Amino acid sequence: MKKFLAMLLAMIMVLSVCLVSASAEGDAKTYDITVWCPQEAVELTQAQIDDFNTDNEFGITFNATIEPVSEADAATSMTTDVETGADIFFFAQDQFARLVQAGALSKLTAEDAAKVAAENDVSAVAAATSGDAMYAYPLTADNGYFMYYDKSVIPEEDVDSLEKLIADCEAAQKYFAFEMQTSAWYLASFFFATGCKSIWTTDNAGNFIEVYDTFNSPEGLIAAKGMKKLVDSPYHLSSSKGTEFASGAAIVVTGTWDFDNVAGILGDNMGVTDLPSFEVDGKEYHLGSFSGCKLLGVKPQVDRDKADALHALAQYLTGEDCQLERFDERHWGPSNLADQQDEEVKSNPGLVALWAQAPYAQVQGQIHGSWWDIAKVIGDDVKDATDEAGLQAALDNYYDKIAGLFTMSDAEKFAWSVIGMYNEADGFFFTDYSDGKETWTADLAMIQDGDVWKTEQAYAMPAGTEFKVRQGKSWDNAFPADNFKVEADGTYFIQFTESTGTVELVPAE
Repeated sequence: MKKFLAMLLAMIMVLSVCLVSASAEGDAKTYDITVWCPQEAVELTQAQIDDFNTDNEFGITFNATIEPVSEADAATSMTTDVETGADIFFFAQDQFARLVQAGALSKLTAEDAAKVAAENDVSAVAAATSGDAMYAYPLTADNGYFMYYDKSVIPEEDVDSLEKLIADCEAAQKYFAFEMQTSAWYLASFFFATGCKSIWTTDNAGNFIEVYDTFNSPEGLIAAKGMKKLVDSPYHLSSSKGTEFASGAAIVVTGTWDFDNVAGILGDNMGVTDLPSFEVDGKEYHLGSFSGCKLLGVKPQVDRDKADALHALAQYLTGEDCQLERFDERHWGPSNLADQQDEEVKSNPGLVALWAQAPYAQVQGQIHGSWWDIAKVIGDDVKDATDEAGLQAALDNYYDKIAGLFTMSDAEKFAWSVIGMYNEADGFFFTDYSDGKETWTADLAMIQDGDVWKTEQAYAMPAGTEFKVRQGKSWDNAFPADNFKVEADGTYFIQFTESTGTVELVPAE
């Protein structure tokens, strides 16, 4: 009997172990997911997800398909079709509102939001918050610009004066690269210096209903005068590429993303600092800048367990260890407060310059998509001006176009058009520019036929021509995510299917 009882007990123990093992396997879940992140972060993101699979206490495994999609393009792709979009995606903070409006972001629990808020930079937390709820995870706090310079050309004692820097570049016949005529993001620097603002208000549906804009003001005129000093220089270059140092630049205004490029070219001659000041009528104005961050979003899920698992992964990818890894490998500036106190982070020249510029920066909020095209024209208008009246006319022109955004008819707001490499005078697309610029300033009208929009006429386009289709002459909705590129010379209509976001060429007969 004792032998039988012993055998029975042993069988019960084995069965118990099997049941416990089966239960554990039942709790462990494997999920197939899609992740969008910038090309340069694909390998590191895969490694970090592999680490999560190994280390997480929940028994979760993710089979992740990681696709290279830039932070600037992720929102457009997500809002086109949320259901087929990525489960987790990196995006720029200025895309936050439209992602919330499209239902493309899964709200954090109050507990998770409190944890994230306690661990991250307050401005990055604010960028991920709508109302009293958090809808994304702070990923970086480094989306701003400052000045790199060649120490063999620019004396350190001159770096605080725009006028001295211009003189140094002209004396050395080296370029001062500051994107004044091709980017409103950089051009706004002069206006922020004099206290100008452009603050946009939306209604509950996300529609822009008003703007408080003071660019067209006495302070704006001072900004235009300062800007003219730079754009009139024969050695001004409207560029923000760090690689310009290899092509004769002594100064480039850009951000942390270009640190490796600049360091690789200049080596020990690399100088990094905040932006300079300019002088008008005996008063100095320190150049301002935009500041922002990158965020990580989780798509809403039908499966509650999968949603919880994705949020666990999102917390891991934006946590202290992963943010520090991204700094070590890519020099991305962490939003995590503990990482910001890391000695290597605090001594990184690019981040030191960014933080020095921070007191003069304005947080980039939600801005009407058409503003970027309207404002960047100021640079050309200021350069063309021959007197103060011409500078004022440039600001008047800007203001009239801003005001026009609120008088657009519904038909204009919802109409689709084409913008790209376009010669307005000759009426055809082309790729060769005598001045090396791609202006992207002319929209081609499209005619609607149900769900399909098509250009009014066919255009001769050589291979390599690039364009996008956009709604309401705004960048809020623009397709495809990357520029459409013509593969073969030909004469084509451009056709857009609204329901699918598909852009295609239709050969002219």
